[in-house]
Amino acid sequence: MTTDPRKPLSRASRLIHGGTRRSAYGEMSEAIFLTQGFVYDTAESAQQRFEADELGDTYIYARYGNPTVAMFEDRMAGYEGAEAGFATASGMAAVNGAVFSQVQAGDHVVASRALFGSCLYILDTLLRRFGVEVTLVEGTELQAWQAALSRKTKVVFFESPSNPMMEIVDIAAVSELAHAAGACVVVDNVFATPLYQSPLELGADVVVYSATKHIDGQGRCLGGIVLGRKAFIRGDLQTYMKHTGGSMSPFNAWVLLKSLETLELRVRAQTETARILADLIAEHPAVLSLTYPGRADHPQAALIARQMAGGSSLITFCVKDDQAGAFRFLNALRVFQITNNLGDAKSLATHPGTTTHQRLDEAERVALGIHPGTVRLSCGLEAVEDLSADIKQSLSEI
Repeated sequence: MTTDPRKPLSRASRLIHGGTRRSAYGEMSEAIFLTQGFVYDTAESAQQRFEADELGDTYIYARYGNPTVAMFEDRMAGYEGAEAGFATASGMAAVNGAVFSQVQAGDHVVASRALFGSCLYILDTLLRRFGVEVTLVEGTELQAWQAALSRKTKVVFFESPSNPMMEIVDIAAVSELAHAAGACVVVDNVFATPLYQSPLELGADVVVYSATKHIDGQGRCLGGIVLGRKAFIRGDLQTYMKHTGGSMSPFNAWVLLKSLETLELRVRAQTETARILADLIAEHPAVLSLTYPGRADHPQAALIARQMAGGSSLITFCVKDDQAGAFRFLNALRVFQITNNLGDAKSLATHPGTTTHQRLDEAERVALGIHPGTVRLSCGLEAVEDLSADIKQSLSEI
């Protein structure tokens, strides 16, 4: 049984009830269908299911689909305002599928230069290896997008805000340029979360998430999802994913379903903490620069006001004394944990230059604004006074 489509729920309520399927037992919490295969009543019904264009609520194999995974897909699609979604084994599986399922040798992809290290590997190394031309541009410059786009361009890809420097891409303007060239716009919306930014409403065609981040939000499991029009999700994308094996585990889907129930509460609290800490950090004499989407001094504050409904749980800043200063800061932290993850209930700290973006050479990192003294913080759910004290005592070590 699913929720009644004749009585549309508010966006927040869809995080609790969207996509719910109940078995004949009438369970309250979503059921985990932890199975790799499904049984057919007859050989004829097996044949019919494999030949069907639309499976509906029938299933063939866990790599193709699963009832628990379908609940997560439908709930995320309802919240995002997408026609459909396909859940993947990780965020990078989502990025890989969203891009690779649309291109072949000879095609052209245009992407923002400011990307997570693994995204850069897919775009700048793997796609080129298979004969796809890739152009990397400065994502904040509309003229660069316009100059790079051509009739050969099949996909446009970018993060906004970017990891880790919080650059904002004008989603509406880039989407308009891309569509004029006949390209599909894919947006990685992880840093903004679906709470604070709606790329599909701004003109994008596809949204991808690493559900490992805020969607799980408690450091438990990997996951990703691709959201967009049903024709793409259930067509080229699903065909690519089911044959390449990047599908989500039913157990992970169940964990993520439960996490969605508290997504808005967690992200709002984390964002308020980040706002307070950003102001504290920006005023410290050991800090050379700070970038936070919720501050008036963000270089793209006007665009943020138009495009986003809130800030972020992430803060990026640069400290004095380069890497040595950054390491002294990180090693002095007591509440924040040093890791490369983000969007967790626990507050986390990262040195991008030696972790998430270490595969880039120094010149490439500096071109992206990632200096040896750059630190990225992900604010969690601890008491803000404890986090403030931790930041102050750690900055004093620089």
